[in-house]
Amino acid sequence: MSKPDFDNEEKLSDATGDSKCLSNNNLPCNIHEDTQLCNIPQEFLSGCKTRPLLHIDDLGNRFHYALQPMVYSVIFIFIVELLERFSFYGIYYTLTVFLTGGYNEEWNPGFTSIKASSFVSMSSMVAFTTPFIGAILADSFFGEYKSILFGLLLFYLPGIVLLTISTIPKFLGHEFNESAIILSLLVLWPLGTGTIKSIVNVFGAKQFHPILQSSLIESYYVNFYMCINVGALAGIALVPIIAQHNITLAYALPCSLIAIGGLLFIAGTTRYVKSPPRGEMFSPKSTNQDVPGASNRISLFTIFRITILIVPFCVGYNQTPTTFIVQGMVMDKAFGIFDVASMNGFDAISVLIFGHITASYIYPTLASRNIKLPTTYKFAIGSFLGSLAILWAIFVDRMIHDAYENHGAKISVLWQAPSYILVGWGEIFAISASYEVAFQASSPDKKVLASAANIFCVGGIPNLICIFLYHSCSSWFQNEKGDTNIQHIEDYATAKVENYFFVLLGIMLFGICINILPSVRDFVTSVEQKAADIVRTPALKKRQNDEEAPLLTPQSKKYRRYTKGKVPNLFKMGSMRAGQAQNTLEKHNNV
Repeated sequence: MSKPDFDNEEKLSDATGDSKCLSNNNLPCNIHEDTQLCNIPQEFLSGCKTRPLLHIDDLGNRFHYALQPMVYSVIFIFIVELLERFSFYGIYYTLTVFLTGGYNEEWNPGFTSIKASSFVSMSSMVAFTTPFIGAILADSFFGEYKSILFGLLLFYLPGIVLLTISTIPKFLGHEFNESAIILSLLVLWPLGTGTIKSIVNVFGAKQFHPILQSSLIESYYVNFYMCINVGALAGIALVPIIAQHNITLAYALPCSLIAIGGLLFIAGTTRYVKSPPRGEMFSPKSTNQDVPGASNRISLFTIFRITILIVPFCVGYNQTPTTFIVQGMVMDKAFGIFDVASMNGFDAISVLIFGHITASYIYPTLASRNIKLPTTYKFAIGSFLGSLAILWAIFVDRMIHDAYENHGAKISVLWQAPSYILVGWGEIFAISASYEVAFQASSPDKKVLASAANIFCVGGIPNLICIFLYHSCSSWFQNEKGDTNIQHIEDYATAKVENYFFVLLGIMLFGICINILPSVRDFVTSVEQKAADIVRTPALKKRQNDEEAPLLTPQSKKYRRYTKGKVPNLFKMGSMRAGQAQNTLEKHNNV
């Protein structure tokens, strides 16, 4: 098999003439067809027909990769993620209505609007904080595959089963069992969600060769986020409609689908690339500089400093299941069927449409021109779109007041659609980019932990801020009677929810400003570049008293085969590319 010319800086082309991207060491980074295998060194080939690509990590573990991971193994991961998201969002966006008695006035917890919003935010905060548990399980004990099953079967499924049976009148007692709701929504369900959430996206990304398929990971994360929203859209479309007729049946559907998702995930077991847990998270050697590449590793705190930049956008994003629902509850159903919970479907539709445009046209077009949109600019674009969503919510709020005060009427809940569409558009740039940077910039043994830190910034911190804002601004949610029951139009009309939206607008504008600062952009870019260099250059142990010893010597057959007759010496501070001729470097060695 012929080898590529590694001194050629131009892009490689396959038989069809399509351009290939190259990594910094001139290896192609989007290998996905048999015809491309001739463009890579023999050392990267496994000899396996179904998984021909080989990668050896810094601990000597050998992994085989398929040419098309999306259809070979990732599809199973996408299916379980889709069904899990159906279950999560189908329940999540109906909780505020359920907790305030909107689906069954005779059997419900009887929460006020502000208490229900706080409760839902608290449940979400737990779900977005507990991914650290999943990260510890995956990175140090069980690996990603077993940890996903652990969270799914031991926490997630029991949690929504308990929620479902609590909706059956008098099944758990003559009075509504609030303890069951607390155990389900604040412990089991969010713990299961959090355990899975930090792992599943990383597990999917690890199905791609880290070097030869690295350029495919950006599109993977956009497709992953689109998959989330396919499930969310289906859940949002079906569960609220069923809930209007029977809340128990509505919540039983997610129970069934999550069980099916678990079975399908297990069905793909033999196809997955399953990296073993390193078990170094709490070990002293994990910080030892003698560990290969330890000095070059990017700290978790650095990842946190990057992902925290999306918090302003996510504060606005997390209004969709809370204050947007409170606002929509006093509006008329669309076509007599679609209530406010169904409006979240516009968010999912927006993500699917703009996600497809972004993944299929915008990013590839920019890549073909060697342009990469800085991560912080993606965050800023997300915050800008989020600020437009909040501005529209303010406009809708004024319409609600005007219609009621002047005509005693309600407006259609469809007026909320632009807010959800703008938020969904913003998610493509902000949240999918944060998932990508958390994976790409983290150390190999801290991928899941970095994902947990990112998810904490997506939902943990923003929901904590939201809970603080709800209570700090509670006077704006009070009706003329002095309580926060504003789920009826006559009560909502006397509240001042508009003021709360102006606070959110200020937070969004801050998110734009911080992310367009050159110093912030340069910091994030430098971390991403350092991470790319770490992946491209294998970490080797230092030799005592021989800091500039050649990594490979001219006497090595592997070395001569790799350089194809050119025989440069490669030093630890240098690149892994074939370069200068031997006679030039001999002069250097004799100095």
